[in-house]
Amino acid sequence: MLDGILLEKAGVPSASIITDVFEATGRAMAEQWGLPYYKFLMMPHPIANLTEKELDQRAREITPEVVKLILQGQA
Repeated sequence: MLDGILLEKAGVPSASIITDVFEATGRAMAEQWGLPYYKFLMMPHPIANLTEKELDQRAREITPEVVKLILQGQA
């Protein structure tokens, strides 16, 4: 999250991805760093126990959202 926030503040489009259990933490971090409306993406938690194949599937599923966020930006 912080990397994405700092990149956006520097004018570099980014897409931060967190797992859904960290939504409140992500929102708090964005607000604390001066971007209370910072958009980020979420995927189901947990991911640590996923196989490589399952993680690849999750990545494929979220890729269109990543592209959309980067192209549309934070505005």
